[in-house]
Amino acid sequence: MLSQLKPPTFKDLSVKKTPDNKQLDNIKTHLDLLLLALESLAEITSDTIITAAKHLKINSTITNRVELWRLRQSNPIRKSSGGRKKLDIEEAKSLVLIICYLANKHQELIRRGVTLLEESLSQNQSPHQITLLGDYIDKFTNTYQDRMEEDETNYNKLEQLGFKLLIDLLFYSDENGHRRLWLALLDYSKINL
Repeated sequence: MLSQLKPPTFKDLSVKKTPDNKQLDNIKTHLDLLLLALESLAEITSDTIITAAKHLKINSTITNRVELWRLRQSNPIRKSSGGRKKLDIEEAKSLVLIICYLANKHQELIRRGVTLLEESLSQNQSPHQITLLGDYIDKFTNTYQDRMEEDETNYNKLEQLGFKLLIDLLFYSDENGHRRLWLALLDYSKINL
């Protein structure tokens, strides 16, 4: 388990070329959505995120709730994203480490959610009929609609996004999850999310 191993560091997250502003927008959007998925499944709070930053010794990046809020408000698809428009590479790395640390702490819950999702789909059953998945997707879609610009996003697309993020969190919850997420972000940043 990640919490029992030496905590990952920025050294594990290299970048050959600094992403441009558009790529950083894609990265910060994806990171904020992963945090939203964690909040929806495991009831992660701002205080939980700040505590994780302290545990990982990266609390110089995220010092308090206001700083965290401003950082998350930098997501360009958020309603009234007036917090701060810029996310630097060190902040992105900090969020990667925090997300993977929290995913690891809640790995059992994430794994159970993914297993239930696979079972429901293989049995042609609606995931909503399973309490854990129904509660998760309801929280995810409601919070998404409260916080994000709606554009053309409909409920089915939000549901698909929520379940995709749940599956992604399982991959990011293992020992090398932070490297896996970092590489995925660098790959995702080349395309519009």
